Amino acid sequence: MRLKIRRLYALAGAVFAATGVGHALAQSGPLSGTAAFGDWRTDRPGVSRLIRPEDLPRPGATPSSANVSRVVKRPSDALPQVPAGFKIELFAEGLSGPRQMRLAPNGDIFVAETGAGRIRVLRAADGASKPSGNEIYASGLSRPFGIAFYPDGGNPQWVYVANTDSVVRFPYKVGDLKATGKSETVVAELPHGYGHSTRDIVFTRDGKRMLVSVGSASNDAEGMGNPPTGLPAWNDTHPPGASWGSEQDRADVLMFDPDGKHPAIFASGIRNCVGLAVHPLSGDVYCSTNERDGFGDNLVPDYVTRVREGAFYGWPWYYIGNNEDPRHAGQRPDLKGKVSVPDVLIQAHSASLGLTFYNGSAFPGEYRGDGFAAEHGSWNRSKRTGYKIIRIRLKDGVPTGEYQDFVTGFVIDDSKVWGRPVGVAVAHDGALLFSEDGNGTIWRVTRQ
Repeated sequence: MRLKIRRLYALAGAVFAATGVGHALAQSGPLSGTAAFGDWRTDRPGVSRLIRPEDLPRPGATPSSANVSRVVKRPSDALPQVPAGFKIELFAEGLSGPRQMRLAPNGDIFVAETGAGRIRVLRAADGASKPSGNEIYASGLSRPFGIAFYPDGGNPQWVYVANTDSVVRFPYKVGDLKATGKSETVVAELPHGYGHSTRDIVFTRDGKRMLVSVGSASNDAEGMGNPPTGLPAWNDTHPPGASWGSEQDRADVLMFDPDGKHPAIFASGIRNCVGLAVHPLSGDVYCSTNERDGFGDNLVPDYVTRVREGAFYGWPWYYIGNNEDPRHAGQRPDLKGKVSVPDVLIQAHSASLGLTFYNGSAFPGEYRGDGFAAEHGSWNRSKRTGYKIIRIRLKDGVPTGEYQDFVTGFVIDDSKVWGRPVGVAVAHDGALLFSEDGNGTIWRVTRQ
């Protein structure tokens, strides 16, 4: 098997040489323009990309492809690739579709096993390469994904869980490996049913607002119909770009107080904000977002962006600024010029999921404050992309627009993959942890 994998890498190298990609990777600075679009064959730790709005092709420049990956068992000698100076280890295996992860103040790792309807807790001492404890914290949940501790700091009183249809919380004291009481319903009903099912949850840095992400029910607002009160009246009572009908309160980041009261829309037009995160220094709220499909291989880019209260990000009428969605041409001229452009554009169809910011001290100093996002991998692209962990570059607390491949190597060939990254978290000792739900594993990246 090792020889087979080496042959695959040799074949990939030949492809790089034949296409000129090898020359592009050798150049200084990030790949940009059409070279930044790439696919799994150009992925490699350390490769940087900068996709700008002006680089985007027109809709339909390439056909829309249905290219679902086949997840296979991890080859016994296959390891993800990490940059020079880092090492990677298999931290945990045998989990049931591990997805979002959050760290408790004492370093316990809370993991959402969404399909199994439960939250698992893994305990590991600082520097340990394997967990010493593995317990089910709570079960019987409704496709849980987001997890948050409240209030922030060293002594939270609650663990909040975002189900697909509600938000609940459990009483918590640091060190609990099992819920000590029944769940309390905080938000009785979130929009749910068809479409995107993940709901992430964070609290603003001042602790006054609870934010919950809710993805759209459809790819491009198919079947949404017309606003029930007419557009002018709808606009008078809703934020810019707020959707209605089957999409009401979807493709949004919703906000509540910590007890689930005073619901409102924090930001709108975000097709599927899977990963929510708050930057530990600036307090800025970020979304890791899946954009729409069906426009070709390189459209529409997924993105990671700061999310401003009251901002509108385009879905479904526009994308990446004032680019009008041709399926909704002429429908919302009132929104032109009001669309926020995301900070970091990512290769289209990468399926950007979990997001965290590095607040540890174990990595080199240049990593502190940068983001890490999990790219679950494409299905709507002729040559797949994603299936990796990327580093989001910030300078003085502001995204530069550039991102860098950090962990790659989950794609075997054009049809098979063995890993699909989902959640990312910074461990108590500064290691980077990430989950992948293809083979039910969690990996640990440390500095050598």
